This record gives sequence, C-alpha cells and structure tokens, in this order.
Amino acid sequence: MINKFLDNISSPEQLRQLNEKDLPAVCDELRQFIIDHVAQIGGHFASNLGSVELTIALHYVFNTPEDEIVWDTGHQAYPHKILTERKDRFDTIRKYKGLSGFPSPEESPYDTYHVGHAGTSISVALGLAKARDLKNKKHHVTAVIGDGALTSGLAFEGLNNAHNAKKFIVILNDNEVSISKTMGAFAKHFSKIVVNPKFRSFKQKTGAVISKIPLVGNVLTRIIIRLQGGIKHILAPQNVFENLGFHYIGPVDGHNVIEMIEILKMCKTETEIPILLHVMTKKGHGFKPAESDPESYHGVTPFDKNVGLPNGKKSTPTYTETFSEIICNAANENNKIVVISAAMCSGTGMTKFAHENPNRFIDVGIAEQHAVTFAGGLAARGLTPVVTIYSTFLQRAYDEIEHDVCLPNLPVIFAIDRAGLVGGDGKTHHGVFDISYLRHLPNMKIFMPRDKAAMEKALDFAIENNSPCAIRYPRGPILQNGYDLPDFSSEKITSWETLKSGDDVTLIAIGQMVFRAFAAAEILEKNGINTTVIDACAIQPIDENTLFQIIEKNNKIVTLEDHVLSGGFGAAITEKLSDKNCEYHILRIGIDDKFVEHGSIDELYSELGWHPKQLAEKIKNWISNE
Repeated sequence: MINKFLDNISSPEQLRQLNEKDLPAVCDELRQFIIDHVAQIGGHFASNLGSVELTIALHYVFNTPEDEIVWDTGHQAYPHKILTERKDRFDTIRKYKGLSGFPSPEESPYDTYHVGHAGTSISVALGLAKARDLKNKKHHVTAVIGDGALTSGLAFEGLNNAHNAKKFIVILNDNEVSISKTMGAFAKHFSKIVVNPKFRSFKQKTGAVISKIPLVGNVLTRIIIRLQGGIKHILAPQNVFENLGFHYIGPVDGHNVIEMIEILKMCKTETEIPILLHVMTKKGHGFKPAESDPESYHGVTPFDKNVGLPNGKKSTPTYTETFSEIICNAANENNKIVVISAAMCSGTGMTKFAHENPNRFIDVGIAEQHAVTFAGGLAARGLTPVVTIYSTFLQRAYDEIEHDVCLPNLPVIFAIDRAGLVGGDGKTHHGVFDISYLRHLPNMKIFMPRDKAAMEKALDFAIENNSPCAIRYPRGPILQNGYDLPDFSSEKITSWETLKSGDDVTLIAIGQMVFRAFAAAEILEKNGINTTVIDACAIQPIDENTLFQIIEKNNKIVTLEDHVLSGGFGAAITEKLSDKNCEYHILRIGIDDKFVEHGSIDELYSELGWHPKQLAEKIKNWISNE
C-alpha cells in the first residue's frame, strides 16, 4: 500500500513540515499501518488505535526529543515508535532482538524513560522537569496517562507533588477502559465532567458561534478554552485536578487532530502552572471489532484484519484458564471465597468468576497496594480472599504483603499469574523475582504446581491453611508438547513428588521446569547417567524429609527454576543444606544477575540454555568436573 504522507515521514521533524490540513490523512494512514502490521505480527492493538491523533498532535506541536514525552505503561506508544525513526523496523516489535513493545531509551532518544507498569508517568515526568530546572533548561515535559492508570496511587502522589511545576503538562487520555473497564470513584468523577450537559452545551454553542467570527475566531476560541477552568466551577462538578493546583482543560475530542493541535499550542503558552489536559479517545478507534470489544483486542496474536480475532479456544488449556476453572468450582462449595483483581479481570482469567459471583468479585483498579491490604481486611473478618495478579504487578505491593498480611498472619491467597518468562512483553513483565521477595517473609507458603492436579491440591491447602499462601503459575499451556507426565500424585501438596529414581544425580525442579528436567533426565540416561527427578511443588516450606533423604543417597543436586538465582528456589535449597552442615555439591540452573529481554518463550529458553538437550549437556559437564 502506498501512503501519500506516511511513506515520507521517518521523524517528527518531517511531520512538522506538513501543513496542518494534511494531518487527518496522516492519521488515517498511520492507523491503517498499525492495523495491517499488528494483524500480521500481533501485539498491543486497541490502545494504539486510540492514541494516533494524540501522538501526531504531540510531535507536531512540541520539539521532540528536546521536549520530552513520557508515556504511561507504554502499550499505546506504537504510533510514537513509527513516527520516531523506527517505522522500517516495526515488523520486529516484541520479537527476539527486535523493537521493544514498550518505550526504551536504549532504543531511541525519543523514548525518555523505561516504562511498562502503569501509573509511573507523572512521577517520572515531574523528575525530568525538576532536573530540567536545575540545569537551567527551558523545554516542556509532558506525561500521557490513561484513565485506568490514574487509579494508581502512585499517579496521585505525582499529581499532589506537581502543583509548582512549570512547563509541565499532564494529558489524561480518557477512553473509559484500561484493560478491564475502569473502576472506582475516580472513573465516576471523570464521567461526570464529561457528560455534564450544561458545560458541554456551553462549550459547543460558544465555540461554534465564536469560531465563525472572521480573523479573531480561533484566538477567541482559545481564550474561551482558557477560561473554562472558571466556567466549570459554575457549570460542572467540582474538579479534583484544579484543587490539586492544575489548570484543567477539557474534555476535548482526542480524535480531532486539528483541534488537538490548537489546544496543545495554547497549552505551550501557559508556562507558570501545570496543566491537566483531559482528552477523550476511543480504544480501538477505526477498527470496528476493536471498538466494540476493546478488552479482547488489548493484546492480540496475528489475525485476519478482514474478519477479526478467531473464535474458539486452543485445545490445550492454559494455566490461567485452569486456575479459573478451579477457583470457580471452589467458590461453588465455599461462599467465603472472594476474588480481587487489580484491573486485570480478563488477563487473570476471572471473567467467568465475576459473572457467576458478582458480589464476591471486586476489581479495585490499578491499585495493587490497596488490593493486598483490602484482602487483609477481608481475611481479618473470616473471609477467604484470593488476590489474582501478575507476578510483576504484585511486586508493587511488597510492603503491604509484609505489613498487612504476613505480620498479622492472615490467610490471604495470592494467585500469581505470569510467573516465569512471559515472552514478547519482555523485561518489565517477566515474573522472575517473586520467590525472592516472598520466601523470606514469615508465615508465607509458596507453591508452583506443574499441572491441574497439583494446582487443585495447592488451592485446597491454601483455603484450609490459616496463613498467607502464594500459588504461582506461568503464562501459556498447562502441559507443553513432548513433556507430558502423569498428574501430580503426592498425597499432600507439601510433599515433593519423586518422578524418577537414579543413583548419580538428583534434579529438583519447580513448575514447568519439571517437564524439562524429566526430558533432560531421559537424555542423561542415554549417556549412562542415572538421574532422580523431583517435582518440588512446595517451594516454601521445603520438604526437608525428602531433601535429606536425597542427600543421604546422593549428594549431587541440580535445581531448576524459571526465576532469578539470587534468593530463588535453588538458593533456598543451598541455605537449608548449609544450615544442617550437609556435605553436598549443587548446580543451580536459573537466571543469572540480569534482566531478560523480549522474544518467544522458545527463543528465550534457548538463550538461557533451558532446552532439554542444553540442560543435559550442562549437567553432564558439571558432573564430569566434580
């Protein structure tokens, strides 16, 4: 497809050379470019379709990269990447050794900060603005944040601290949807501002009349927009942003690129107080299937752009789907179970639970700290709260886990999705730190089931147990092809399961690594090395009986985990053996001291040396050198 304008734009400087009247066509071409390419390669979709006009307006008005833009979360920054010298490499996005799916300063000077988690943009941008002032520079700093991300407590901490900021703009990209529907009182507050009929009528009628006045129409329209702060005190509900010291402007149509440019130009002239520009956009704009179902089109695999996403489920259920089934069954038998989500109802597979148990499902928005402490309150009064959350999102609530759950020893269940490597989302989303930050907390129990049977036993234990429990499980199919094993059969989930016995070396693995350990053991057998394989579903407490029996039989141990080695499962085994003054030799296989980049799971496992043949070779070499 030949694009009249986009084909000739590789940088914001070239964009700024165009006439404003040509920009709607650029928006159409850019949106179609995203549709065409994401349909082929997958990635974040609906949010990027919604941010096209806003992105073009920002780069047209501001002198980027000198003027700095901070994108919150960053999953809506595909238009930004395409316009900032990366269009020709866009097909590599989220692929191994290709473009990151999120902004990355290592990738481009236009990316001002590493992002990936919600709610960070205002604080980051405020830090950049303060650094600018201290260095006596004069450029503008803009934070772009969604209405879902604004439910994050961190976002309001940033707003609270920004009242004296100069040349500082916060753009609230309000599409009424984060990943799941935006929840809570702030979402209701935004909707009151948007739908107030008196204010909208005043704005529309006044703007329509004044804009028709020759020569002065646009100037007076800008003046009226600047006066809207005072008008809203009379016509609209009290505005929280103005009370925080911001000059509030909006709401404005985020899909009218010409209007967006005029308003951003006006925002540039206000340099003494921070501005909050409220922009209304539609997630999935320009692609009807995504407009009608933005949650399903948040992140997509390749699809037919003429038809939309394929229907039906894959034959092999995922760990997420399996936990959904198990928790729904458990809730049918136990009316004390309450599920809590932090704006990830669909992502954590809780849509069915929410539908079947609307009074026992609470989505608190992007507020992980609140989710954990809220769960503590429920547990303190005899309920059984289950916090369903991604591993890297749970780490945002570390203090609450320690202070509000573990210290009072409350039976909160943490269902930790995306534990281990996650693929294309990369280093901001790999769940490879949670064992380290959980296992040293008193009263915490941690399990990583390899299959449905073990997951059911882990949840049963957690429900009956009277202390905090974490059940961690990865993204993807619950059994990987070629590594099928019988269902977990140990009578108690706290007892490790011996899958295979041998005299030369013992492999102790958790979760999906159990399958790879078993496959590696079969290869080692062919090389004359007899191997014991243990499924250590119980990470904490460690099954000391089985561990010390292993040491008595053979003191060569290999631990396998899809987690960092520092403070991880292998470290826990090492500590236990050292504390008992055991004589042992140990090889710990996991992630060394580094952040893992993005790529397919297969590619990342190959890079880390986790494929069975690689594991077998590494173990064989280690044994020969002992």
